[in-house]
Amino acid sequence: MPGTVGRVPTPPTAPGPSPVSQVTAAMLGHPWADTVLGPSQQWDPAVRALVDVVLSSPVPMALYYGDQFVMLYNQGYSELIGDRHPDAIGQPAPEVFADLWHTPGVGDVIERVYRRGESFLQRESVLPIDRHLAVTGDHAVFTRGHSPARDSAGRIIGVLTVAAQTTQFTQQLQSLSDFAAALSGTLTLDDVARVTLRYMLHSFDADRVVLAVDDGPAWRMVRRLRGELLDEADERLPPLWRPTGADSPAPAVRTARSGVPYFVGDGQPLRDNAVDRHDQKIRALAALPLRSSVIRGGLSVSYQAPHGWSAAERALLAASAELVGQAAERARRFETQHGTAQLLQRSMLPEQLPTLPRLRVAARYDPGVDGNAAGGDFYDAFLLPTGELGVVLGDVAGHDVQAAARMGQVRAALRALALADPRPDAVLAGLDRLVASLGTETGTQELFVTVAFGVVDSGRGQITLASAGHPPPLIRRCAPDGSATAEYVELPAGAPLGLGCRPRTTTVAFLPGDTLLLYSDGVVERRRQSLTAGLDGLAVAVAGAASGDPRALCAVATGAVSGATEDDVAVLAVEYALRPSRSASMEMPAEPTAPSRVRHWMTAKLTDWQVPEAVIGAAVLCTSELTTNALLHAGTAARVVIDLSAERLLVSVADSGTRGAVTRTQTDTLSSRGRGLGLIEQLSDAWGTDPTVRGSTVWFEILLPPQ
Repeated sequence: MPGTVGRVPTPPTAPGPSPVSQVTAAMLGHPWADTVLGPSQQWDPAVRALVDVVLSSPVPMALYYGDQFVMLYNQGYSELIGDRHPDAIGQPAPEVFADLWHTPGVGDVIERVYRRGESFLQRESVLPIDRHLAVTGDHAVFTRGHSPARDSAGRIIGVLTVAAQTTQFTQQLQSLSDFAAALSGTLTLDDVARVTLRYMLHSFDADRVVLAVDDGPAWRMVRRLRGELLDEADERLPPLWRPTGADSPAPAVRTARSGVPYFVGDGQPLRDNAVDRHDQKIRALAALPLRSSVIRGGLSVSYQAPHGWSAAERALLAASAELVGQAAERARRFETQHGTAQLLQRSMLPEQLPTLPRLRVAARYDPGVDGNAAGGDFYDAFLLPTGELGVVLGDVAGHDVQAAARMGQVRAALRALALADPRPDAVLAGLDRLVASLGTETGTQELFVTVAFGVVDSGRGQITLASAGHPPPLIRRCAPDGSATAEYVELPAGAPLGLGCRPRTTTVAFLPGDTLLLYSDGVVERRRQSLTAGLDGLAVAVAGAASGDPRALCAVATGAVSGATEDDVAVLAVEYALRPSRSASMEMPAEPTAPSRVRHWMTAKLTDWQVPEAVIGAAVLCTSELTTNALLHAGTAARVVIDLSAERLLVSVADSGTRGAVTRTQTDTLSSRGRGLGLIEQLSDAWGTDPTVRGSTVWFEILLPPQ
């Protein structure tokens, strides 16, 4: 197999840079612009992250990129391929290993993983290495794991290989290859925590795994226990981090502070800081620091029985901690940039949408794949002097601060124009002149803006719409028998703003039970898929939604078309309710007794509203789980809102997203978190999470039985 054949080089005797720095420098200094990888500064973020993992790993690793399998590898691999290094850097593997590529178990394995996208483990492969054969009289034995490498859009771009000269821990080595590939796709510390806890628990067959990272002067930790019931529902919420003090005795924090790993084979390593019965049973523990320049952290793995930490297992743990440290460092940098960009983005969007007796409005915005930059998608809804409702959704091309600033200008100008003259064609004509003026002022012809604007007249039961190059609006219509259809409004799209747009209006019926959906092109456009397929997929998903509730439809719309999108996604929905809904809210303080108070308040309110008893029980149980999650995760006060219509009960819990210090009465409630979220999945008809300007909102919907 490539990367495991050749003479092991003799260690250098002359003073100079270490072999690791030599190999890394050779890799970074290679003229990649002359290869299919292209200039390093233009590499896809996921590819760049994967290269960082390869070069920083103490375990022999190599990346075979593209159809030519161009080679990029680390110090460990350079030793395995012997005198084929350094000429192998940036060269196609079939040429570097021309004498071996067509041998069974060599090139065919790499090609199969690349073509099929399936991981492959080669256990105890015997291959001749000259030096090993001369010294021992036998061939070297290798275990090699191969995994498909993917870019930010999920496309397979190569093969990642991990190799080691050992006959032990074969499954861990295969998992390590998959682990490195999974970490390369993480963006946030929450993502890193999910992947790390899942891998460490299963690969090492551990009873308890803890990840700790610095949080200002203090720390925060997240753990996973063997047998803990966690499902897909749990993965849709952020991991449950526990805040802890700066001088915490927790092993993961101690090793993070000292930078020194330590191992306990048999004892009571958590005797002084056990938080529950699970910690009290631990007898063996390994704790390793995360090596990073921008984040401090630690990783611990523990067992309830004595456990001998062999040299090979310690090396595997060290390699895993090294990968986690690199991923955590990237995540911390990303979150810093992402937080600034998203705060700018969301601060230019309305914090609250109008609340009307018969018109219910909801919106959702999700950043694209990168998420590092502010985008130009925007939405708005506002009351007009005539008493009608103006709704708009637009897209300013670009993913930078300038695009966000232009988006703010366009949104503000549109509202001002609509308040003066709400006719959609007049509003868009005025915006066209503004955008043209901005383009002239900045001296650019690349200002590309699309907008759909409508006026909802519930008194007349109609909507008047106009579009400037935007995707067609979609209306979900509800029949008397409860069935639903979805139809696109036949609306002349016209030219984008700034190009002499001459918009025309279309007026369609908008009756009780109908829901209007405006969306950006990121909802329906996918690479290697026609726009028609995306539009059809959106219509089918909206028609098949459990209800026409706008919040639920926004969630349905953002996930209607399969595949990753590199664009931002914005959705705005307006429902014309059959009857006015009743709503109530409660401010929940950041106190341990708050969830209990919410349960009593909600039970009394829904009973007074004569909601069926079965619905009350399910709703209170789900709300209790969400309020507990908001209290433990966000650590701040939260706002609980219940909204009851003739068709459904909608409950939302909004927090401000900061991680404060919260006094908990029972830490054992954390172990049931997965089961609680599983109940939400089972008891509600729809649920999801919506980011807001200053935090996040988790909501669920329960349909009511017909009267």
